[in-house]
Amino acid sequence: MNNNQWKAFCEFRNALKQKILEWNALVPDLRDLQKKAAELAGTPDYPFENPIVYNTDLDKITAEDDIKLIVIGDNPGKDEQLTKNQRYLCGQAGKLGEGFFKKHPELETDFRRNVIILNKTPVHSAKTLQLKKIMELGGKSAADLILESQLWMAENTAKLHQKLENTDLWLVGYSELKEGHFFCPYRDAFRNAYKNNPKSWEKVFVYQHFSMNRFSIDLADFCKKNPSLPLKEQLSLLGHRHKNEIFSNN
Repeated sequence: MNNNQWKAFCEFRNALKQKILEWNALVPDLRDLQKKAAELAGTPDYPFENPIVYNTDLDKITAEDDIKLIVIGDNPGKDEQLTKNQRYLCGQAGKLGEGFFKKHPELETDFRRNVIILNKTPVHSAKTLQLKKIMELGGKSAADLILESQLWMAENTAKLHQKLENTDLWLVGYSELKEGHFFCPYRDAFRNAYKNNPKSWEKVFVYQHFSMNRFSIDLADFCKKNPSLPLKEQLSLLGHRHKNEIFSNN
């Protein structure tokens, strides 16, 4: 990263740390709400350790790192919130994402060295849709927290991306960005942040999530229809197709 890019990244990282501290203080019983939502969904018991998760991998990034990609997942799951981890996409979905890039060295991207991994909200839940139940159980304070976290992450991630020139951004988790679904507030705030920067918007792509191998299955089906194209071009076409589907009304 050049000096301006490094400065922008450090400002983003520091601001995110501060916001997570603030958000943790807003809903003191958030851990109890998360546990109750998991119980109601029939989730097997697991240790609830960090209600709102900062990605400690961000602290390992240095000015010398070659950042080629920003990947935006949904929210921290069971593995991500454990104190021994506190990292995004470190569970099964992350292993699938990491494996994809290892399988395709032509992309020249190391998932753990060249990628900034963020989420649409840092609020933990075992499954993303349990966030809705947490909002119901916690009333206005929990609902406001989760909404605010979506909007903050959308706006500030978009700003960071625009300052990291020549960096692609992947929004993974296609279904919950659709109209009427959970991450619509994120989607709309994110799109609005690019209104005056069409060049950076061209470097935004939308894909299925890595979980349950949906990303690779979707890509493989697309590649079958265009077998002569190189992988980078396939990814670009598919990512823009899904982006047009998700943001068609924006």
